[in-house]
Amino acid sequence: MKTVAVLGGGIGGLATAYYLSKSPQVAKVILLESSGRYGGWLWSTQRSDGAVFEHGPRGIRPAGAVGLNTLNLVQDIGLENEILPVPYSHNASKNRYLYVNEKLHKMPSGLWGALQTVSPFSRPIIHSIAKEILVKKGKEDDESIHSFVSRRLGKELADIAIDSLCRGVFAGDCRRLSVRSCFPPLYRAEQSRGSIVLGMLLGSGGSRRGAGGGGGGGVSPVDPQTMSLMYRSLPVVSSALASALPPALAPLSKQAQEISYVTVAVVNLEYQGAILPVEGFGHLIPSTENKGVLGVVYDSVPFPQHNSPKGVTTRLTVMMGGAWFQEVFGSPDTVSEESLLAVATQAVRAHLGAGYPPSWSKVALQKNCIPQYYLGHWKRVESMRRYVAEKNLPLSLVGSSYDGVSVNDVINSGRVAVEQLLGPTP
Repeated sequence: MKTVAVLGGGIGGLATAYYLSKSPQVAKVILLESSGRYGGWLWSTQRSDGAVFEHGPRGIRPAGAVGLNTLNLVQDIGLENEILPVPYSHNASKNRYLYVNEKLHKMPSGLWGALQTVSPFSRPIIHSIAKEILVKKGKEDDESIHSFVSRRLGKELADIAIDSLCRGVFAGDCRRLSVRSCFPPLYRAEQSRGSIVLGMLLGSGGSRRGAGGGGGGGVSPVDPQTMSLMYRSLPVVSSALASALPPALAPLSKQAQEISYVTVAVVNLEYQGAILPVEGFGHLIPSTENKGVLGVVYDSVPFPQHNSPKGVTTRLTVMMGGAWFQEVFGSPDTVSEESLLAVATQAVRAHLGAGYPPSWSKVALQKNCIPQYYLGHWKRVESMRRYVAEKNLPLSLVGSSYDGVSVNDVINSGRVAVEQLLGPTP
């Protein structure tokens, strides 16, 4: 019977603790969190009138094995009745936009959309897809996302769509992010079938660690060797690994410190009345259009249940900074909330035509919240896990720093770590 310490009370730590609690091999689970709240980057404000504003992730796409794992967890803990579903037929599912050349453009979707020339693109997407099958397979063991997509699908898609997507998902620069680590299905498709299209149609084999990847959460600065002696524990360590390790594990600490993170300013806004010119999930902005503003989420569209019951309102979230934070806003330690709010409201005015200021706002500065999987990230992660195995260290590497940044990846990582330590959970 083991006592296990989980360092970090974010969603990764909480999920890990839950999976540990189900194992008959575990007598006690000790969850250590350095801040005054649990949940990590999942953080909400509920006003007295019932309106809800999310300062981090605000939805989960239940796709694939990791999505199913999340749904299973939700059911296991009895929260299935709390789900707010957004069906495929909903405007928030069907309509997503890009802000290019100072205009909103609906992203093409479905076969008909792929066959048409849709602004801001100069030709139908089907042309790029058809030619992709003939492109030769790359010879490098890793490549930037921008280079990969430019080579296989064309520079225009890479410059506009993929640049925007990477800003929305990773708050990062697709010219530096690794395709092998950020979008492993695309990399595997080319490696196994010589084509993204053929890989998607025929299957490319392989998978991430377990059914998905990483986990997330802050780490209390606790020496894991001391914990091992005091509690006979097997710590599960998340993103702030370097600060938690003792000097004797300097090689592992050094590799953890080499993983970069970006800061994102999350600005929640509420406007009186219906101000949106379009109905959809939101819009993303390529770096060539505006480096500082990553995108705007139209929260009132997918989740009207979280609106204020007192009249018609529009809730929005403006995401800013990421890989461009310091270049545009300066140091996260000195930037003012007032300046961030001013940039956010100006973006809403320019992009969506809001003719008056918001009636309510909140600025949340999420420092070092998203790890950046730069070229060679996969090698670093393999080396770190190999070091842990060779030294027979009493810890597991769980975190969004390693195998995936989505909420689904984070939750699944806890399950994978526990199963690798103790076998399948009941």
